[in-house]
Formats: sequence, structure tokens, C-alpha cells
Amino acid sequence: MLHDPNHLYIFDTTLRDGEQVPGCQLTTLEKVEIAKDLERLGVDIIEAGFPVSSPGDFQSVVELSKAVNDVIICALTRANENDIKVAAEALKYAKRPRIHTGIGTSDVHIQYKFNSTHDAILERGIAAVKYAKQFVEDVEFYAEDAGRSNPEYLARMIEGVIAAGATVVNIPDTNGYCLPHQYGNIIKYLKENVSNIDQAIISAHCHNDLGLATANSIAAVQNGARQIECTINGIGERAGNTSLEEVAMILKVHNKEFGSLTSNIDSKMFTYLSRKVSEMMNMPVQPNKAIVGRNAFAHSSGIHQDGFLKHRETYEIMRPEDVGLAEADIILTARSGRHALKHHLERLGHHLDKEVLANTYERFLVLADAKKEITDEDLLTLVK
Repeated sequence: MLHDPNHLYIFDTTLRDGEQVPGCQLTTLEKVEIAKDLERLGVDIIEAGFPVSSPGDFQSVVELSKAVNDVIICALTRANENDIKVAAEALKYAKRPRIHTGIGTSDVHIQYKFNSTHDAILERGIAAVKYAKQFVEDVEFYAEDAGRSNPEYLARMIEGVIAAGATVVNIPDTNGYCLPHQYGNIIKYLKENVSNIDQAIISAHCHNDLGLATANSIAAVQNGARQIECTINGIGERAGNTSLEEVAMILKVHNKEFGSLTSNIDSKMFTYLSRKVSEMMNMPVQPNKAIVGRNAFAHSSGIHQDGFLKHRETYEIMRPEDVGLAEADIILTARSGRHALKHHLERLGHHLDKEVLANTYERFLVLADAKKEITDEDLLTLVK
């Protein structure tokens, strides 16, 4: 599999890792609907499910494989032959199938989860990739809990699975443990110590247990990773996964930092898709969530409102239109200034002279202290 070193591959796992949130299960038809939107969004890979885990997951992978054309459809497995065989069967209609297999590589996983040895786990990882390669050309290997793995052992595993045919090597921070510089250093270490690393794409799969998933994913890219595994709204098990919209907008806002690195993501779809996933999965988006939260482009402090109304870039590093939002909100509260009140009154067709505005503003402050939210009706009553 030839890959473009200037392309950042976006691997969306909303329908697999994201769906592992208790109470967020989707039907196959709902998954197909979201998958078609993800294809329009411009993701490169959709992880469709874990086929061996349930008949529903198996069916979802089958139907998603039929429903999308240009995107790679990926199915998750453990490092055993039955999982891989079932995944290959579920992927039979995929135009571009990928099997995602792997095993834990940290000491704690090897000792307590597998009750095994480093050498035996190494053999199992390599054998899984070789077996998957019999069914599909594109095989991704995950080294679970790589964030807490011994770097030398991890490098041995990655070298072995690439030699066995892995096209992508996924280095998960499964428990959201790493600091950005630590995670970046793991990627750097693999780039420098795995002799055949140029034959595979390095992927970052980060969890948000310490709120560092996005920062860690970006650190990985800065050190040579070229695939990020993420979800819409950052949903996922426990504290969630890396947020797709955050990494895409970081790439856009800091385009000079990332040089010629690009993705195919159409950021104007973010607001629409965020709301759709939130409603379908019954997972509210926190109001202060970056990029897609209700308050992400809302200005309520008088100082901020005044600066924004004079020149929007004083308090905005990206435009709401870039993420599919019609405009920024100037929210009227007891902390709002005269400039914000004038802006809203003019929006409603009332152009007041300085003295009347000053008088109206005094009455507005009394009302704003008493009410949490000021409506257009309130403003019209004040003017009258």
C-alpha cells in the first residue's frame, strides 16, 4: 500500500470505539447513515465494527461495506484466527477492506491479561498479521497499551509485524496515560529504531482519560505519525477518544506549522455532523466543547464583545463559517457592554442616539441581573 507522506489519514472510529459508550448503541441503518456522512466529510478510513463480538456488529460491517465506495472499511479483531476469519467474511463486499488486528504489548497486559511471555506475544502478533494478510492486502496492527510499553520491546514487535505484511502500525495510548512529549517520543523512537518503519504508516490512537488525547495525537504527527484515529465529538469509552473536529481544525489553523501536510476533511460539515451524532447516540455535547460546543463561538463578556465587534479576529482564531455555523453569537448577560446591546438593538431595527442608549443600557443591566437569558422580546420591551 503506497502512502502519501504529505497526507494525514483520518481514521474514524465513531461507529466502533465511539459506540462502546454505554447506552449509545446504533442500529445498522443508523450506522449506514452516519457512514455516508463520514464519506462526504472526507475521512480516509471508517472502522465499521468488531464483527466477532455480535451478530449486529457483523451485519453492520457487511452493510457499511456495501454502502460506501471510496473509503477504506476497517474491521477490528483480536490476534486470533477465528476473529480474523470472521472479519474477512464481514468485509467481503468492501471495495477497500482493511483488517485491524493486534495484541497488548505492555508488561501489565502481557503478565496479567495474557499470563504469557514477551516472546510468545511477539509470535502471536506476527502470526495474526500473516494470517490476516491471506484475506486482505491492507492490514493494520495495534500494539495495545503501547503508551506504557517498553520501547525496545515495542520496536521489536513493530519491526516483526511490518515484516509480516502490516501496512499500518497503530501505537495506542489505550489508557490515556501519556504526556504529549512522552507520546511524541515513542513515535520518534520507532521512527529511529525500526529498520523497516518506512514501509508502514504510523497511526496514533489516543484516549482522553487525562484530557490529552488531541494534544498527544498532534505530538505524534509532529514526530512522524501520518494517521490519526478519532471520533466525532471525541466520544468513546470512558473519557472518550481524540476528537476528529479538533485535530482537523488544528491542522487548518496552524497550517504553517504543518507545512505541506493536508487532509481531505470538509470542516464545514462539523456542526451538522456533530449534532446528528449527538442526537442519534443520545450523547449531549458539552457547551464548552472545542469547535462544536454551543458556546464555542459565543461571546458574553463585555470586553470580548467590544473587541469582537470592532474586529472579529481579536477574539476568534477561526471563523464559525469554517465549521458550518452561520455566525458567532453575542450573548447578552449582566457582563455585556453597551456595544453589544447597541449591536442587538440595531439587528432588531432600533438605532438609538447616545443618550437614549445610555438610559436603555442602565435598565438592561437591572434586567440582566434578574434574568439568566435576555431574549429579543425583552429588548423590544426595553426600547418601548
